[in-house]
Amino acid sequence: MSTSEKVFIIGPGFIGWNVLDLLIEEGYTVSSLITIHTATISHLPSVSSVLTGLHHRASTDQPIISIHTSGPSVLDSLSPSVHKPPLIYTSTSSSPITASPLQPCTAIDLTIIRVRRLAHTHQIAIMIPPGFKARHKRLTIQIPTITRFALQRGWVGHVGKGLGVESQIHVLDLARAYIVLLHHMEVSSPTVFQANPCFFCENGKEFSWKEVAEEVGRALEARGLIADAQPREFGRGD
Repeated sequence: MSTSEKVFIIGPGFIGWNVLDLLIEEGYTVSSLITIHTATISHLPSVSSVLTGLHHRASTDQPIISIHTSGPSVLDSLSPSVHKPPLIYTSTSSSPITASPLQPCTAIDLTIIRVRRLAHTHQIAIMIPPGFKARHKRLTIQIPTITRFALQRGWVGHVGKGLGVESQIHVLDLARAYIVLLHHMEVSSPTVFQANPCFFCENGKEFSWKEVAEEVGRALEARGLIADAQPREFGRGD
């Protein structure tokens, strides 16, 4: 644990408030020596503010730790879900970020990587969460969107053949991963994160979007909300 035990967290929402709970349990207080950014992944102004602060502190001897939250779209193969993508990313390089220039969070992630290489005394890491679930029936946006579409149209659908896969994790486990990463950064040299600052956290299980559609269909049919649970492909007009 850091001797300062002080953290500044941005975006205490779906992910952030769970991280905040764990930080409070461990006795951390508010400061800018440790920054955890869990706000909207493509919100450049807040990220720029954090990077500006890091730049200003570059001339000081105070250790700075920053964890930025990216989005799982940096791992998107951009395929039309007609098959399970064969590409498997590893933790040995930041290639997922550099390989997906069309994703909205990629430019921000690359900016963070460039700043990290300039600020040799600071530790900067990027957390890449997958789809996640939580208490109080809260989910990431995709599954509720599929469900609302099914309720409006009377049938449940998926893109293409629905064979694209998504990793998953419970948001409380994701919050614990932030704490594990933070503790690792507190006792590590900044050079440890120079080669690759990216961390992907998931529970080892994948689901296809066809499986999601099938499960949504079964649940809605069982409640009498749609007549047919069998999913079908979305059309261009949908």
